[in-house]
Amino acid sequence: MPTIQIVTDSTANFASPHFTQQHPVTVIPNKLSIAGKTYREGVDLTAEEALRLLAHQPYAPLVTSPNENEFVEVYNRLARTCDAIISIHPSREILPSWANAMKAARQVAGHCQVFVIDSQSLCAGQGMLVKVAAKAIERESSVDEIVRVVRGAVERIYTLYYVESVNYLLQNKIVSASHAVLGLMLGIKPFIGIEHGRLQLVEKVKTRLQAIDRLVEFVVEFSDIEDVVIVQHKPYISEQTRMVQDRLAVDFSGQYFPYTLYNPSLAALIGLDATGVVVLENEMEESDDDF
Repeated sequence: MPTIQIVTDSTANFASPHFTQQHPVTVIPNKLSIAGKTYREGVDLTAEEALRLLAHQPYAPLVTSPNENEFVEVYNRLARTCDAIISIHPSREILPSWANAMKAARQVAGHCQVFVIDSQSLCAGQGMLVKVAAKAIERESSVDEIVRVVRGAVERIYTLYYVESVNYLLQNKIVSASHAVLGLMLGIKPFIGIEHGRLQLVEKVKTRLQAIDRLVEFVVEFSDIEDVVIVQHKPYISEQTRMVQDRLAVDFSGQYFPYTLYNPSLAALIGLDATGVVVLENEMEESDDDF
């Protein structure tokens, strides 16, 4: 069995706080610029501390992905004890982590195989792809098969966020000024999805109850779920999350719907008061009719 390591950055979010200690995963921190100070995400500030600090700032923080040299240093260190590295990153359409990792991978190509994968997602979706990689390492016998499994899961991750405030969305040009003004006048709130690797406005609702309905409907559309998590802006379970869990328990008997506090990297893009659901759909098995 080849020895394989996983590398990702702190944009990835895991429902289990101990996941990275239990698997061969190295997380390189993003840098967050908040009120003129720079912090390493998850190192100098926990997610809870960062969100609390951001609550007093009028502007979205600047997120800086690990640079090429930081990836080279990690790849070279891991290459001493492994046969291959699978490096998983937030969507290249949102952050430059993937591009920086690609440049770094070329520098270490003679020492170790590095497979750089664009998750076409971020936060919990990126974290799910890391989990897929970790499971594949335990189950599959070849590097090529592990990479195939991970790449195949990219297209099966779906995300929907309900956002209470459009301030950060407007600053990041995810919604237009006209949408923001109209939403304020009519009291409507946006739903943000990830389509083709981009954060995009997909629909709007007027009330939180409508938002709960839509999040539940979003999950119910999937008949076969491999992984699912509710992301929220509080360290303790919110009223919206509990309502989503209760509603989903009716449709999915025995299915657990964990929740997690989303990280500052996501907050920097969509704001401090969002609730979302991320789903990894099970891979469809080929039937005899497909041949």
